[in-house]
Amino acid sequence: MCRPCMIRENPDAKPTALFDGDGGQNNEVESEVYNQSGSLILRTAYLYYLKGKTQQEIANVLNVSVPTVSRLVKKAKDEKVVEFVIRDPYIQSIEMEEKLKQVFKLRDVIVAPTPFLPLHGKTMQGFEGNARRAVALEGARYVQRIIGDHDILGVSWGKTIHALIHFLNPCRKINAGFVTMHGSIVGCNPDMDVRALVARMSMAFGGRNYSLLTEGFVSTGEILEIIRTEVNVNRVFEMFDRITISLAGVGAFYPERESMLYETGYYISESDLKDLRSKDLMGDILLRFFDSQGNECDSLFKERTLGIDLETYKKIKTKVVLAADRKKSNAVLGIIKGGLADVLIADYSLANTLLELNSNNSLKGMRKGE
Repeated sequence: MCRPCMIRENPDAKPTALFDGDGGQNNEVESEVYNQSGSLILRTAYLYYLKGKTQQEIANVLNVSVPTVSRLVKKAKDEKVVEFVIRDPYIQSIEMEEKLKQVFKLRDVIVAPTPFLPLHGKTMQGFEGNARRAVALEGARYVQRIIGDHDILGVSWGKTIHALIHFLNPCRKINAGFVTMHGSIVGCNPDMDVRALVARMSMAFGGRNYSLLTEGFVSTGEILEIIRTEVNVNRVFEMFDRITISLAGVGAFYPERESMLYETGYYISESDLKDLRSKDLMGDILLRFFDSQGNECDSLFKERTLGIDLETYKKIKTKVVLAADRKKSNAVLGIIKGGLADVLIADYSLANTLLELNSNNSLKGMRKGE
């Protein structure tokens, strides 16, 4: 008659034999012998999660193997010795991203949780432009994750793109091309001019810089055609077809004006504004004015704008649009409807308002169909 026995030379190894007195396997005993020490699980969790020790360091302290530490860490999670909580507003941001992707059929959405973004040792709560900075940070990290040496990145002007550059990691060097998607704007802050932004971005990445050296708006369509024949201008326009990633901010004109293009005071007169509003003006992107469906407004500006046209822009593989502040929600909704964005990076307030607007529009459509 065989006596019960367990061969376990290595404390981390699984028993090689375990029988009851009649030669059968004792399931109850087997399940018990594999139970880990509660104290050991607790100490492992404490060292790993609170003290930040590596699994090798913990193995040395507890005199066990690294695989045992890995099992103890897993056990701590399984037994709820430790629990993981994604606190608001972070969990809300993740849920909002999934909703926006599903509703608007976007390739990717990042909703920036703004209240706790650190800024020089403080939180961004209470700082002017906190939402913009949070969106800019997410934009910088997103671009650095997806860009490669063979990419050409098209860049637009604006406050958010300007803020994005401050978050670029200069150690992340990529030999990509960087090109302005439109001409310069007279009267804007020189730091936010598209040429300055492209120059700084290409320097941060260590890439190549291609810029239009002329103004974004000209007097007539005839002058625009003449400028297009210039060697440098023509070279940049040829690159528009090769852009693989684009970065663009958004200006809004409805229900409130939130547009740097209007704020410069150089280009849009009150009569121009009245004309554009009669054509369902919602916002601007890439110096192009668009309506609630994302179509370019038919105006004199259309034939006087030196920059990528919206049909060429739509062909870019990855169009990243960044926007902050719920005031821009109607404009962003138009951009999505017009197919002018593949990736949206926005703050929570704007993202939530987008869903509300879409829901309201859907209800109106249903009522009309009744």
